[in-house]
Amino acid sequence: MARTARTARPSRTARPPRPARTGRDGKGRERLDNAASGRAAPLSPLARAVTMLAAFAAMVAFAVVLARLTLEPSAASEALTHSNFTPGDSIDAYLSEPAFRDTVKQLGGNILLGVPFGLLLPVVLPRTRGLIRVGLATAVTMVLVELAQGAFVTGRTFDIDDVILNTFGALLGYLLLGRRLGRAVHPRRRHWWHRFTRRDAADV
Repeated sequence: MARTARTARPSRTARPPRPARTGRDGKGRERLDNAASGRAAPLSPLARAVTMLAAFAAMVAFAVVLARLTLEPSAASEALTHSNFTPGDSIDAYLSEPAFRDTVKQLGGNILLGVPFGLLLPVVLPRTRGLIRVGLATAVTMVLVELAQGAFVTGRTFDIDDVILNTFGALLGYLLLGRRLGRAVHPRRRHWWHRFTRRDAADV
């Protein structure tokens, strides 16, 4: 009786080689982690210095513009202005204006005024990185500006809704671009415990 030929077993597919880890200081692993998580790659020292200098100059220019927009007297509107300490009152008034253009100007202008905080603070002041820290720093700054308006500037008053809109703009700017800029200019330091808390991107 003839023996039946054994069916050949399928050969095991060779596993692709793992990417080599480059650099003794962990820079290769850091680049892999950034690529896997979608983080911005750290800048070179020269690019970092130029970016910080440009951000500082932009912050100074923004401070000048902010002072001119908020701290210049307006005697013509002195009789029309009033302080607002109730959140939402001024926003309701803006939304109820018959002219849509005026509504967009009031709401959009206050939001745009806060966007530079979210873009520049994480670059100029690394300790303010983070959504909550950016929001708190912007809110404190704008509260001081509003208090100065109400106490010393003719035709200007304190409005809590302006603080809310400015802070919202700062959070928007941080989420859109400020977070990535801050991480690119000030990358997080790698500590020894990161070896146990972070998985190598090459093993995923």
